[in-house]
Amino acid sequence: MTPTGPTGDVRSNVELRLPADSAYVSVLRTTSAGLAARLDFTLDDIEDLRMAVGEASALVLPAASEGSDMTCHFYMDQGRLTVVVGVDSRHATSPDPDSFAWQVLTTLAGDASASVEGGRYEIALTMQSETRDATG
Repeated sequence: MTPTGPTGDVRSNVELRLPADSAYVSVLRTTSAGLAARLDFTLDDIEDLRMAVGEASALVLPAASEGSDMTCHFYMDQGRLTVVVGVDSRHATSPDPDSFAWQVLTTLAGDASASVEGGRYEIALTMQSETRDATG
């Protein structure tokens, strides 16, 4: 999947590359929260985003190739944030849509999708702030 933002941009606004290790998920969650705060997300929206990014990471990390990195692309738009979390993988399969992790992710995120293509396993999620929903 070629990551694109909400307006079709191919280049992300922010890119974060971390070792594919669960010890670094907190850095990813904190970065996500900081970017959402810049977009005026509510505290509840920010916490939902942090949990959704944590779930996305939990889904992709077990499939990561040894010694690879986890990348995260952030696409920011007014009141909306799209996050694409991915790893290089030789044995990834799409997540089970009935799994608890996928159910939590799709409940928290306004939109979520998974892609296994070209040796990459990526999960994309888009969240809109409640503030934007209320104002149009």
